[in-house]
Amino acid sequence: MSSSGSDETLESYGAEVGMWTNSWARVRDWFLVEADRLFVALVISVAVALGFLVLAEIGFIGVANDDSITRLAGGMIAGTFSLVTLVVSINQLILSREFTAAGESKEKLEEVMSFREEVADVAAVPASPAAPTRIIRLLIHAMHDHADNLADAVAEHDDEKVSQRITQYTNDVTKSTEEINETLEAESFGTFRTVSATISYDESWHLYVARHLQDRHEDEFSEEALEALDGLIETLKMFDVAREHFKTTYLQRELTRFSQLTIYCGVPAILSAMLLGFVYADLAGPSISIVYLPYVVAVLLAVVVSPLALMTAFILRTATVTRRTASTGPMVPQKEPGEGPFDVAYGDDSDTGAMSSQSD
Repeated sequence: MSSSGSDETLESYGAEVGMWTNSWARVRDWFLVEADRLFVALVISVAVALGFLVLAEIGFIGVANDDSITRLAGGMIAGTFSLVTLVVSINQLILSREFTAAGESKEKLEEVMSFREEVADVAAVPASPAAPTRIIRLLIHAMHDHADNLADAVAEHDDEKVSQRITQYTNDVTKSTEEINETLEAESFGTFRTVSATISYDESWHLYVARHLQDRHEDEFSEEALEALDGLIETLKMFDVAREHFKTTYLQRELTRFSQLTIYCGVPAILSAMLLGFVYADLAGPSISIVYLPYVVAVLLAVVVSPLALMTAFILRTATVTRRTASTGPMVPQKEPGEGPFDVAYGDDSDTGAMSSQSD
């Protein structure tokens, strides 16, 4: 392997959920993932009602035509029924994963027990904790200790440049683990902040760098340094598996909650759409004074679109989390092809020469 011509940083290029670079990014991430989903759905519903009132006030739309409103109400009822049916299907899909035969349940239990034993071995404890957040914190502490041991082991390295590079990497690892640990101390398993803390840690990048450092400097490191680096790599692997399990469990709970809330909102939404049609059922015109009619219609519309607003709020979060944690292991899709401190070419470790892996 050959290093790149520029001295690029070894620090993380991660998903950075909850880590903002400007005010717009802060607002965007708050709306997409941090804010309570019920509050986001309420904001969307209220925005629809206010938008309707503004358009009615400026004369862009009208509410006096009973035929248009009646057809709109009929379409809303059909659409709400379709949405509720879709959500029920999603809920059935989630439940289907919980229905397993005895053999499959036994195999699943053995895999979980095996993973817990591996976590205990990596973290050097008698047994891993039962709570997922405790497992994550245990692995975070193990990574922090391995990074400290690695930094101490290479502090007196003959090559000062290598020592500085390793120290830069270990400092980034310890800083990231300390930030996650602080967040996990104040949160419980059921909150999204806990999930946000785990997905924001860029273990894919740290594992990528650790493997390169191991391959490049294996012959130069002391036995203590190699042991610390091996321990860090194994702990990062365990963290990746635990985080995926943590994220999957949370998303299952979140989608189940979404299904329940959609059913709760679906019935009032259908009744509101029916009521909207009844308001215009009189042959003499709307049964409400034209002065109050826009406000009544706006409120009913807000209730009617509540299932859609709820779906938008939950899908925004789940899609964002899934997209930002799409990589498994040292595969970092967030990076551009030319980014990173390691520029490798075919044949660098062989006697046959090398052909550049990047175009000129």
